[in-house]
Amino acid sequence: MTNDNAHPDFEALQSQLDTLAAAKDQWARTTLDERIAILESVKDALMGVAGDWARQGASAKGLSGSPLEGEEWMSGPYALMGACNGLIETLSRMNGKSFLQDIPLRTLPNGQLAARVTPHSIWDRLLLSGVSAEVWMQEGITKDNLAAHTATAYDTPAEQRQGRVSLVLGAGNIAAIAPLDVFQKLFLEHQVVILKMNPVNEYLAGVLETALAPLIERDALRIVKGGGDVGAWLTEHELVEEIHITGSQATHDMIIWGKGEEGEKNRAAGTPRLDKRITSELGAVCPTIVVPGNWSQADIRFQAEQIATQKLHNSGFNCVACQALLMPRGWDQEDALMRELRDVISQSARPTYYPGTEDRLAAFRDHASEVDVVSRGHAPELLINNLEDHDRFRSNEVFAPAFSVQRLEAPDAEQYLRNAIEFANNQLHGTLGANIVIHPDTIRAMGRERFEALLADLHYGTIAINAWTGLGFLNTVCPWGAFPGHTLDDVQSGIGSVHNTFMFDAAERSVVEAPFRPFPRSVANGDWSLLPRPPWFITNTRQHKLGELLTQFEYRPAWHRIPGIFLNALMG
Repeated sequence: MTNDNAHPDFEALQSQLDTLAAAKDQWARTTLDERIAILESVKDALMGVAGDWARQGASAKGLSGSPLEGEEWMSGPYALMGACNGLIETLSRMNGKSFLQDIPLRTLPNGQLAARVTPHSIWDRLLLSGVSAEVWMQEGITKDNLAAHTATAYDTPAEQRQGRVSLVLGAGNIAAIAPLDVFQKLFLEHQVVILKMNPVNEYLAGVLETALAPLIERDALRIVKGGGDVGAWLTEHELVEEIHITGSQATHDMIIWGKGEEGEKNRAAGTPRLDKRITSELGAVCPTIVVPGNWSQADIRFQAEQIATQKLHNSGFNCVACQALLMPRGWDQEDALMRELRDVISQSARPTYYPGTEDRLAAFRDHASEVDVVSRGHAPELLINNLEDHDRFRSNEVFAPAFSVQRLEAPDAEQYLRNAIEFANNQLHGTLGANIVIHPDTIRAMGRERFEALLADLHYGTIAINAWTGLGFLNTVCPWGAFPGHTLDDVQSGIGSVHNTFMFDAAERSVVEAPFRPFPRSVANGDWSLLPRPPWFITNTRQHKLGELLTQFEYRPAWHRIPGIFLNALMG
């Protein structure tokens, strides 16, 4: 790890790159058994530092001693442990790609192929009761050719593979992003990695060095710190052959095109500064589409908690945080939902921690014609405005405790959903994630096939139905990234995908769905789900306990761990 003072040690960085370059082919040629053993060792090392990881994150974000410490468990060691398990399963059945045999496939109303990746085991059915996830494939992928478009990096015999050196520019908000991006390069693309931590969360470098020591010992990984000068030096280095960035479009475009006048000239001429493959995940103005229906008061409260979570998980510093709340104009339950939403938000008195928050909130105020302020005690006020106030709110990710509301015509639920999908596709920047909140009776009245046909028109990389797209991030069997088709010149939410432990090469999107009601109301209404208030909800009072218990379960799944998880889930 390079020193973290004001003067980067470029000689040390050069040495790190030299080591990686010398080992890249050796890593690419590691056998399946070797990789499985490495991942098992990572699990052991990770479990040893999981508590420190969660506590350091909670301390840095002002959450120590709060149930919200559970966010640091679940979006840190829990997600990474799940990725280890998923990759181990896939690698252990790579011969003949037999892992595909246990994945149910179906053809969607529009002819697309869908692969159900959750539930995948008895543990999924117990711990994620009622939750499902599908991967919808790109056009032309069928049941007959799916294997030919899955894990193709492993079609080349190990002894014939050639490695590459990749740079991963880590994100500063969610702790699991950087190591999961590293896994993409190492295990899905056979590349060695130099990971540059983001200055915001580089305090986790030591924890990650311990957790990922089996990869570092193989000279497949190096972790370094530093600011923009280190990042720029690495992006331009001749030994770095590929780059993956999770961050802002501004940073991405500066790397690709350059700054100021130079950047404008390069973009106009179509001449990127770097001749390297660059993949990315860059955020978006993510919508939550509320579909009108006949909701009970309990439904309204629960969905208010859901929407508040979509906005305020990690204090709003998420690339898939809800920023555009799309509402049906004239819906007679809107006032009740907004009243409950404000109440839930007012009780979330968590600090903000990400640099630049005050400036972004000030800009939000300055461009809004009128701001609805939700007081949160000693925490910064949450701001709500009308999306129509300024183009800025449709084109810029706010990355702060603020969101905009847009009301759309709703002659009936189906037409409203069609209107909302058209609006999201054409008016909102980015294609990373979209949420839909819809009563099951409304889906039944519309018809499931018709509903899925409409979903196919919603061009986002992850769609969450009665859930938050963040669940697609945590569930690492799901590919995570923008909707395919962006280019360096118009990158939007990025190019490529990560996670994806089943290694689908032609995924179009992930679709996750959760019960509209929690247990026990779910069962009382015939939904047959045992999932109570989800552990990722900001209102869950036991999520700190659940995060730790779920991480321990991912490390060593066992029946004796189930009762403690269920008890805390019911108490949350």
